Amino acid sequence: AALKDGLRSQVSAALKEGRVTPTELCQRCLALIKSTKFLNAYITVAEESALKQAEESEERYKRGQPLGILDGVPIAVKDNFNTAGIETTCASNMLKGYISPYNATVVQKLLDRGAVLLGKTNLDEFAMGSGSTDGVFGPVRNPWSYSKQYKEKSVPKSHSGDEESDWVITGGSSGGSAAAVSSFTCFAALGSDTGGSTRNPAAHCGVVGLKPTYGLISRHGLIPLVNSMDVPGILTRCVDDAAVLLGSLAGHDPKDSTTIQDGFKPFELPNLTDVSKLSIGIPKEYDAPGLSSEILALWSKAADLFKNAGAKVVEVSLPHTRYSIVCYHVLCTAEVASNMARFDGLEYGHRSDMKDSTESMYAATRREGFNDVVRGRILSGNYFLLKQNYEKYFVKAQKVRRLIANDFMKVFKSGIDILLTPTTLTDAAPYKEFIQEDNRTRSAQDDILTQAANMAGLPAISVPTALSERGLPVGLQFIGRSFQEKQLLTVAKWFEKQVQFPVIQLEEVKRHDSGVFQHQKSASFS
Repeated sequence: AALKDGLRSQVSAALKEGRVTPTELCQRCLALIKSTKFLNAYITVAEESALKQAEESEERYKRGQPLGILDGVPIAVKDNFNTAGIETTCASNMLKGYISPYNATVVQKLLDRGAVLLGKTNLDEFAMGSGSTDGVFGPVRNPWSYSKQYKEKSVPKSHSGDEESDWVITGGSSGGSAAAVSSFTCFAALGSDTGGSTRNPAAHCGVVGLKPTYGLISRHGLIPLVNSMDVPGILTRCVDDAAVLLGSLAGHDPKDSTTIQDGFKPFELPNLTDVSKLSIGIPKEYDAPGLSSEILALWSKAADLFKNAGAKVVEVSLPHTRYSIVCYHVLCTAEVASNMARFDGLEYGHRSDMKDSTESMYAATRREGFNDVVRGRILSGNYFLLKQNYEKYFVKAQKVRRLIANDFMKVFKSGIDILLTPTTLTDAAPYKEFIQEDNRTRSAQDDILTQAANMAGLPAISVPTALSERGLPVGLQFIGRSFQEKQLLTVAKWFEKQVQFPVIQLEEVKRHDSGVFQHQKSASFS
């Protein structure tokens, strides 16, 4: 029963009262990981160290000295965060077998609070993608592909009887973390968010995905993709739990000069009863080409929900949004080219057997270690950074980025508290359909509604809202003012309560496992 409950209100209490022990909780989650192995959510399962951490937590509870709400709580971490003693691969041949000598700051903070690290989750190689389909360990399957809700509404396109081809993607690049939370194998997971990589899979997997303000959480130990946009993301089954994780992770880190200097005071989210003082902005530019009529209707319904509850709902304009995805592509690839230069086969990671010369060893190492997507972005980025192109592309993109950030500032200065937008253009695509297009095209489509928040450094959260006609989750996004996470999460919690998103019913998984999910009733642990 503990697996279905919430962190603050239920699980922590159950652990304190001895109704469940950390070891029992850990063992249950490990059993679920094994029984849902077909989802491919995890790259590495750290069973031995997890059980040891659970035993240490159990001792603290016996002494009546737990370290806090997270003590004994099983969590998972995306495999682009460094973890001491556990392999960190970034789902790439380049880092297969690499074991970091230190923990990322966010990982260390969770361990210091007694959390139990179950393992490392799957992703697109070096977090470059929007489907969690391009990693060297294979694609991640969306747990909702095996839900009763989806199975009842999906009509097989072929009569071949090959049900294995009917599954849908998780979104990406933090798809492993989203699938892990959605399938009850952990209570919370860390992702990374550079252009929507936490919010996109959260929307597709029916979980909460929080991208905090840039600089609120340390990036130290997160293997960088785009330094100026990367943010550790939080995936949970409800908004309250996202606030718990944020309270544990936020604050200054001397190892990351971009983090805030001021201390961060953890907060408990109030139960908002009166939204009449709220001003909700609806950016008209987010009615983007490709937005499904179903999600458009849901977005409109959500706006009406706020309006009928007394909030002021205003259409606003973010005029430079239409340039943002092109601007993002230029800046992203330029920083990728710089960041990927460290993988040369000398200090760590894969090294080619080519011994003709140092240069040939470099080239062979990178050819063997990186997939086509990573190599393509490196080439694009280096092109934009050529002396003759630098002003024309990179500098111009930086100027457009400033205009995009200014659009948000103007809207918030006009009195808008929170922006309400869709998270994705559609619900999750079938895998076979998704892989028909190349990574760059897919990423441009899938990041279009999320990457502007990264360019402006603003906090944003995707909240599961409803099921589509196909029985798959759809999320809506709330974007807040810089460092106003409490207001953002409070509004998101109110919205979450109003929509009452249905719990995943995973009875169909029993053909892979003997009914391990049959008795799951609730999706959240708060």
